[in-house]
Amino acid sequence: MITRKALPRRTFLRGLGVAVGLPALDAMAPAFASSRLPGKAPVRMAFVYVPNGIDMRNWNPAVEGPLGELPRILKPLAPFKQDMVVLGNLTHNTGRALLDGAGDHGRCCGSYLTGIQVKKTMTDIKNGISCDQIVANKIGHQTRFPSLEVGLEDARQAGDCDSGYSCAYTNNLAWKSDTQPLPPVLDPRALFERLFGTGAALTPEERTRQAKFRRSILDFVSDDTRKLQASLGPTDKRKLDEYLGSIREIEKQLAKAEKDNAQIDPKMEKPYGVPADFAEHFRLMTDMITIAFQADLTRVLTFLVTREGTSRAYREIGIADGHHPLTHHRNDPAMMEKVAQINTYHTTQLSSWMEKLRSSKEGDRSILDNSMIVYGAGLSDGNRHTHEDLPTVILGSGGKHIKGGRNIVYRKETPMCNLFLSMMDRMEVPTEHFGDATGKIEGLDLA
Repeated sequence: MITRKALPRRTFLRGLGVAVGLPALDAMAPAFASSRLPGKAPVRMAFVYVPNGIDMRNWNPAVEGPLGELPRILKPLAPFKQDMVVLGNLTHNTGRALLDGAGDHGRCCGSYLTGIQVKKTMTDIKNGISCDQIVANKIGHQTRFPSLEVGLEDARQAGDCDSGYSCAYTNNLAWKSDTQPLPPVLDPRALFERLFGTGAALTPEERTRQAKFRRSILDFVSDDTRKLQASLGPTDKRKLDEYLGSIREIEKQLAKAEKDNAQIDPKMEKPYGVPADFAEHFRLMTDMITIAFQADLTRVLTFLVTREGTSRAYREIGIADGHHPLTHHRNDPAMMEKVAQINTYHTTQLSSWMEKLRSSKEGDRSILDNSMIVYGAGLSDGNRHTHEDLPTVILGSGGKHIKGGRNIVYRKETPMCNLFLSMMDRMEVPTEHFGDATGKIEGLDLA
């Protein structure tokens, strides 16, 4: 596998039950040159969804056109002003109230990536295929994982989700078919083992026994690593060392989270290894997503930043109230301030992740340059449950095809699916009809 010839883009370091993908190396340049985009890395598409709407007073920029001073919630993303476009007046009409069993929060999340009104019944689950899965079905064969579904909270742990139909919509962004959601991976250890291990499911008891004798996955691929390093130039050796070092650091953080959980409450019913701290959990998951992008393990991602309708408290920033109850603030200034703090806390974590993507180079570009990352919510005003002018920002240029640094305000009631139609086209999966789209989004491309 390892020779002094040009490396295939999908080279893996292999060991017993382990497969570690590699980042883009100079030795892979011929592989890039033979792709459909000569000399360029692949384009990636990701959707990062936050629950319960956004405080729109502190989200919308003051003027249309070039981005100036960013509003409070977007201010943490100021270092990426030229890498982002704020999109105004996008609407999900399919999320609006009808006499169905899914509930308002279920509709807004369930229809977010499908643009289809969810089933109007309390006994059946009915949706449509989501745009990420349309893309995954077409290009997924090019990567180890056609798509990744990731999340940050288990509804069963949170205890604020009804059983059955409602949870199916509030807990899932990705839908493989009209009746088959793709649940997100919530446990960092489970995501780590899926990316690098055999993928076999383990019981908590098996995990405990395994932890006692756990070795770094890098130990299992040491022979392949030494062979590869012998064939690389100085720059590639440095890139490989940094990449493997980041994997080792994630392993240390996972071990620490699991140890801390056991010390805090060994009987706690929660996913194995999930940190109690939101920022730590977010960082662990996004560090692994970054590695998955670096190694081209996937090009399609959905990331549910806690389930829709969550009543999670954010005690780490001094907020003991549940997120969902706070959004029904009835214009109470104190409650509205807490919502703004939570929204800003989320974008602060997002900003840290964007910096890692921008620092990860692929030739003369970064992973962020080669990505389209939509960040937003299925509700705008959480107090009134409005589905128009949804908070939406797109980061990255999709391979230098999106001109950043702008606030674009579309005509009212412009379907959100118009954006998704354009993104699918950029992923080389042209689709004539999707959801309630009326055509491709205007003014977003080209740089």
